[in-house]
Amino acid sequence: MDFLSSNAALMLQRSMGFLWTKQSCILDNISNAETPGYQTKYATFEESLRQAIQSASGQGGSTKEIRSAIENTPVQTHEAEESTRLDGNGVNITEQMVELARNGYQMQYVMDAISSDFSLLRTAIKG
Repeated sequence: MDFLSSNAALMLQRSMGFLWTKQSCILDNISNAETPGYQTKYATFEESLRQAIQSASGQGGSTKEIRSAIENTPVQTHEAEESTRLDGNGVNITEQMVELARNGYQMQYVMDAISSDFSLLRTAIKG
């Protein structure tokens, strides 16, 4: 199996997709911090991915089954059922700003990993 279609490359792609969705949720939360009744949005992926991979590993753990688990694990968004203010708004702006910074660092880490892998590939092609 070549690098571009490997499970590692697929995982980097799925991770970036998740982080992009998470970034969108965080930005929606920040922009609606003053909207009465707005509930905080969250994106989740890690736990359902972990369960899917463990399940695939328990069924023999072939590369094809693990790849299928990675490809088919959805990024889920949901609203919290909590309110931090009297007007029903559930956004804690400080928490969202911390998550925004954290997500930015995670996106940078994934981009660095992708860049590193492509640099290695470019070096191999050039010889």
